[in-house]
Amino acid sequence: MPVRVLSRYFRRRMLEELHNAHRAGQLNFFGAHASLADPEAFAEYLEPLRQCEWVVYAKRPFSGPAAVLAYLSRYTHRVAISNSRLIACDERGVTFRWKNYRLEGLTRHKTMTLSYPEFMRRFLLHVLPSGFHRIRHYGLFANAARRPNLAIARALLEHAVPLPQLNAEPPLGESRSTAPTFLCQHCGAPMIIIEMLPRAHHIRAPPLTQTRP
Repeated sequence: MPVRVLSRYFRRRMLEELHNAHRAGQLNFFGAHASLADPEAFAEYLEPLRQCEWVVYAKRPFSGPAAVLAYLSRYTHRVAISNSRLIACDERGVTFRWKNYRLEGLTRHKTMTLSYPEFMRRFLLHVLPSGFHRIRHYGLFANAARRPNLAIARALLEHAVPLPQLNAEPPLGESRSTAPTFLCQHCGAPMIIIEMLPRAHHIRAPPLTQTRP
């Protein structure tokens, strides 16, 4: 099946199943999306999705669909507890392994059984609020806070921000080149490089809206 045909077929089937689930009362909306419980509001919310192109990539998996679901579940559902720690899920509740860091040796590994509401309550404590993102590493020079951290460090050390020296003297033992790299075409004086301007990147795609003259 061509990719374009597959994309549009998947788009139609996905939107149809969403409408069927909404009509059957299988979708719940909370908070800012509570208004989508109305059928007309939900249909209006999905209408822009019919106009845009969907990107669908399909390839036969090596080990079957179950392997694909197991692979994706490690990225979408592994928030606070891994699947290897889950032992049982029965009428008593959810049984899982946990580690007591106050103990040493084999006694620090224990099991706990919680009811379903209590397990979900503790699990949702690890879900970040809207607008936050989870990071694994953080440090003084992390990209998210490198600039303000360096400013605070310089202020505490009473160290000024180093400025680039345009006409700096060469180190000891090195002589300045007698032949300058760039010369003025009019007076012949050596030219000093103040700033290098990178070449502008060309637009590789047409604009979203094109205006006709």
